[in-house]
Amino acid sequence: MTKKTISIEDSDLFRDTVGTVRPIKADKVLLKQPDKPKPYPKKPVINIEAHLRETADITIEKVGLEDSLSFAAPGLQKNVLKKLRQGFFGLDAEIDLHGLSSHEAKRQLLCFLNDCVINTCRCVHIVHGKGYRSTDNHPILKNNINLWLRQHEKVQAFCSAPPKDGGTGAVFVLLSMTKN
Repeated sequence: MTKKTISIEDSDLFRDTVGTVRPIKADKVLLKQPDKPKPYPKKPVINIEAHLRETADITIEKVGLEDSLSFAAPGLQKNVLKKLRQGFFGLDAEIDLHGLSSHEAKRQLLCFLNDCVINTCRCVHIVHGKGYRSTDNHPILKNNINLWLRQHEKVQAFCSAPPKDGGTGAVFVLLSMTKN
């Protein structure tokens, strides 16, 4: 590369534009500390068990493999349960619980129902299985679902699904849309 020659006029113009210059005493620059990120609120821990009523006031009979489930909350019209059986409300969500342990099924069911209430789902489909692999033809998960759904404060009604949707191994559940 060749060195460019600058005229005296250009050099004077540059010096006038730049102004007075002083030499650097330190070659280190202190950077400003970056601002800390703003805190964000933690999501509240939701106690999904809080939606269950006490079991003392609920007495139900144990159901068998092919027994159908049915429940309507006090004060609910009887034709609502009939409409639920016929699929009048349409399904907004579904979950399959069969094959899970009782503890895991309860946790998943309560989380599912909580999400459905938050997302304003009106009618949901829960597959629990008939309990063919249970001992003594006593379906554990089916009986637990029967109890847990009766205890849940947002469940207005539930009934066994028609054969094409799982029959006595599944239920349609009608949820309350009111906020507490």
